Amino acid sequence: MNLRRDVFQAIADPTRRAILLLVAAQSMTAGAIAANFDTARPTVSKHLQILTECELLQQEQQGREIYYHFNPKKMKEVADFIEPFRKMWDDRFNKLEAIMKKYKSKK
Repeated sequence: MNLRRDVFQAIADPTRRAILLLVAAQSMTAGAIAANFDTARPTVSKHLQILTECELLQQEQQGREIYYHFNPKKMKEVADFIEPFRKMWDDRFNKLEAIMKKYKSKK
């Protein structure tokens, strides 16, 4: 059975989020990415596999090296999904702030 990776499960892991931040700044090889972590290289490779399967990272072969690139289009899909929730919470905090100001001015 072939399970499809969930992008939200992928970004839930702090190591994978750190990898995304690294690769968002510049394309890197697996070895260069692994050098930034105190874990075994196979562990980093597993994280890279998950991020690639979710299309958050893309691979590009350059000679003998494989470079990992950040995929902003996929991250935009995540941001687009989260946006209505962000707006909802902004509205709620703004209403709470207005109530608090009103209460404070009555004192």
